[in-house]
Amino acid sequence: MRLPSWFAERPAAAPEPDLRVSTLELFFDLVFVFTITQLTALLVAGMEAPPPGHRAVGIGESALQVLLVFGVMWWMYAGYVWLLNSVPPVRPARRILVLLGMAGFLVMALAIPSTFMGGGVAFAVGYLLLILVHSALYAQATRAIVRVVPFNLAATALIGVAGFLETPYSYLPWIAALVLLWGSPYFIGQQGFALRAAHVVERHGLLVIVVLGESMLALGIGAKDLPVDLGLGVAGVLALCLAACLWWAYFAGEDERAAEHTLAATEPVRRTRMILGAYFYGHIPMLLGVVAVSGGIKKVIGHPVDPLKPSAAIVLAVGVTLYLAGDFWFRRMLRLPWARVKGVVAVAAPAAALAGLWAGLAELAILVALLVAMLLALHHRTPAPA
Repeated sequence: MRLPSWFAERPAAAPEPDLRVSTLELFFDLVFVFTITQLTALLVAGMEAPPPGHRAVGIGESALQVLLVFGVMWWMYAGYVWLLNSVPPVRPARRILVLLGMAGFLVMALAIPSTFMGGGVAFAVGYLLLILVHSALYAQATRAIVRVVPFNLAATALIGVAGFLETPYSYLPWIAALVLLWGSPYFIGQQGFALRAAHVVERHGLLVIVVLGESMLALGIGAKDLPVDLGLGVAGVLALCLAACLWWAYFAGEDERAAEHTLAATEPVRRTRMILGAYFYGHIPMLLGVVAVSGGIKKVIGHPVDPLKPSAAIVLAVGVTLYLAGDFWFRRMLRLPWARVKGVVAVAAPAAALAGLWAGLAELAILVALLVAMLLALHHRTPAPA
């Protein structure tokens, strides 16, 4: 069946050269990672006593808030990755518009701590700014964007409505907005969104590096105004080792090159579906895992030799499991090799929470030991280069 002409991507005059990630996109990612930092603070709030005059929020409700906020923000972050893949920010006007979109992310990030306490309208305003800039820029590459805009605007309206409601009623419009956004690809399809493989692979790899750096920021926040004694020093080194192991699990080997080759060799519509599965859905548990690990580290650093609360111990250990689960899904979608030892560690990691009930430092040490053992096993399975 032949698609209507407005569904198709505008033909290019000549094949475009490989597109690499620009410094403006890295700048954009730094603003996005600020929102990840705010989500960590939102998660940690569920492990602490509420401020005077505020309703108590348990770890379950706090985790729900993180999932809802992250879900709608990740949708638009991915939208900007696709946008700048098709419309590189090479002109001053485009750069100014991208900077305006960054302002939308900043407004949303600032509103996150109070989003479910009256700040939802400010979040919706920032989201609306993101959508308007995104739509205006993307229209220069493909008219297929008109199929996405109604879903984005409807979701924004639902978030705005939620800003006028008290919890728990405000969660209903948020859930509806999330379902609307994430379900839209099944209604609009992927025809007309041709993506260049090298850019997508590089962009998400750099994002993972920057987000892992956020866990180090959590370390610094947790250590604020604390004396640097032996316990704090050991906890800091172990937290760094944990982040380094997670980095190694994602970047070791030639997987980025293999992913790029696999995507480049796939026809455009199927490539777009693979990118949606591997880099949109597959990276969700990875990034949420980093949020959880960062929240757990923040609680450990404050009192490394003291027992953790059950919620903090579980969050730290489950964060590692989420990260490895996302790594599995990402590799499965791109047919990259997956070692069973990663699955074993993903399943075993939550048991480390038992050690956290004795001392946070002990849980950190066990998680690092598990990941180091996993990396050693992977190293011995990998053939040496000729």
